[in-house]
Amino acid sequence: MFQLLVSKTQSMKNDLLSGLTVALALVPEAVAFAFVAGVEPLVGLYAAFMVGLITAAIGGRPGMISGATGALAVVMVSLVAQHGVQYLFATVVLMGILQILAGVFRLGKFIRLVPHPVMLGFVNGLAIVIFLAQLKQFKFTDDSGQLQWLQGSDMGMMLALVALTMAIIHFLPKFTRVIPSSLAAILTVTLLVIGLDLDTRTVQDVLANMTGNPAATIAGGLPDFAIPMVPFTLETLYIIFPYAVILAAIGLIESLLTLTLIDEVTETRGRGNKECVGQGVANVVTGFFGGMGGCAMIGQSMININSGGRGRASGISAALFLLAFILIGASLIEIIPVAALVGVMFIVVIATFEWASLRLWGKVPKADLLVVLTVTVVTVMTDLAIAVVVGVIMSALMFAWKHAKHVEFETWTENEGNTKVYLSHGPLFFASAQSFRDNFQPKSDPDDVIIDFKDSRVMDHSGIEAIDAVAERYLAAGKTLHLRHLSPECVSLLQKAGSLVEVNLIEDPKYKVADDQLA
Repeated sequence: MFQLLVSKTQSMKNDLLSGLTVALALVPEAVAFAFVAGVEPLVGLYAAFMVGLITAAIGGRPGMISGATGALAVVMVSLVAQHGVQYLFATVVLMGILQILAGVFRLGKFIRLVPHPVMLGFVNGLAIVIFLAQLKQFKFTDDSGQLQWLQGSDMGMMLALVALTMAIIHFLPKFTRVIPSSLAAILTVTLLVIGLDLDTRTVQDVLANMTGNPAATIAGGLPDFAIPMVPFTLETLYIIFPYAVILAAIGLIESLLTLTLIDEVTETRGRGNKECVGQGVANVVTGFFGGMGGCAMIGQSMININSGGRGRASGISAALFLLAFILIGASLIEIIPVAALVGVMFIVVIATFEWASLRLWGKVPKADLLVVLTVTVVTVMTDLAIAVVVGVIMSALMFAWKHAKHVEFETWTENEGNTKVYLSHGPLFFASAQSFRDNFQPKSDPDDVIIDFKDSRVMDHSGIEAIDAVAERYLAAGKTLHLRHLSPECVSLLQKAGSLVEVNLIEDPKYKVADDQLA
C-alpha cells in the first residue's frame, strides 16, 4: 500500500516544512546545473520538479531527494553543444529506459560490491565538492568578465550572514523543534536583510549574473508534453546511446550510494532495485516534458533528513513547492539572500563529511586508507562514477593480492612413505594459481600423491588450469595424483571445464556412528 509517511508516528508537518526547506535550496542548484549543461534555467527546474516528484512517489527510498545534478550536467554539456537540446531530451528518455531495465533485472544489488572505504571516500569527496561549489557565491564578475573575490564590506556582510545562518541551524534545535532549523534560518536571515535594507546578493542577482540579463527570473508555466524532435534513425541512436549509458550508470551509482548513506543515517533500509525503476520512470517522463533528467542529490537529501523529513511526503512536497515557486512564487524566492542558502549548504558539508575517517590512521590497514584518499581525490577532480569504479577496482586488486599470499601447504607422508599428502590452505584463484603450482615437486615426490582441499576451494578457471598443470607434471613423471575433499561445486567446475587430465578423486569415507542416546 502506498504510504506518504515512513511510519504512523511520523509527523506530516515535519515532512511539509522539510520539503519547503529543500525546495528553497533546490532553486539555485537546479539553475546552476542547467547552465553547466548549457540549457535554459527552466530545463533544470522542470527536471528537479519532475524527477523529485516521481522518485519520491514510487522510488525505493522515502526521504531521499532527487533532481538535476552536477554529475550528470558535466556529461550533458558536450551533447548539447554538438547536437542541441532536443538530442538531450531523447538521451534522457533512453537513459530512463536503461535504468528501468537495471531495476527489472535486479542490478541494484551490485551496490553491495562497493566496499566501506569507497563509501567513505565517496561521502568525503562529495562534501568537498559541495563546499567548493559554494565558494563561487563569494565571487563576482568584474567589468572584464573575470571572477573576483568579494572585497571589504561586501565580503564581511556575506560572511556574517552565512555565520548567522549556521548558528541558527546549530542552536535552534536545542530550544525547539517546532520548525526545521534550516527553514527558520532562511526565513530569519531573509527578513533581517529586508528589514534592515542590507546590501547583499540575492537569488535574483545570481540569476542575472548567470544569464547576463538583469531581468532574469525563474518564473514559468507548466511543462508541456512533447516528443523530442530528433530523427528516429540508427544514426540518432549511435549519437545518444553512449551518452545514455554513461548518464544511466552515473545516475544509478550516485542514487544507490546516496540510498545506502541515508540507510545508515536513519537506521532503515531502502530498496535499491525499486529505486532503479523509480529513477528510470522519472527520467523517461522528464525527457518527454523538457527536463534535463536527474538522480539523487546527497546535499538536499541530507537537508531533508536533518530537517526531520523521513517520509515520501517530504520529497513530494519539495517538488510541489518548487513547482509553486515556478508558477506563482518566483518573486518571493528571488529575494532570498544567497548567504542563507550557502549557510545551509555549509551545514550539509559538515554533516556529510565523515570526520571519523580522519582518525583511522594506524587503526585500519593502510590499503584501506589509500582507497579512501584516492576515491576522495578522484571525486573532487573528476566525477563520482569514475571515483567509485577506481575505488572498487583498487579494493578488488588489494583483496586479490592479500589472499594470493595466503596459499600455504602442510605436507606429510603415509603408507610408510609411499604416499605424500599436500594439505592446501587458502582459496585457489587467478591471483594464487602461480603460488599453488610452485609448491609441488613431482620429480622428488613418491609415486602416489594426494592434494587435500579440505581447507581450500577452487574459485575460478585459473584455479582449474593450475590443477591441470600440476596433474600434467605428475603424469609426465609417471606418478599418480589424487584429489581429496573437493567440494561438489569444485568437482562440477572441473567437469564443466573439461579438465585436460583425468584426476582420481578420492571420495570421503562415510562414517557410521552408533548413537546410544535414548529417544
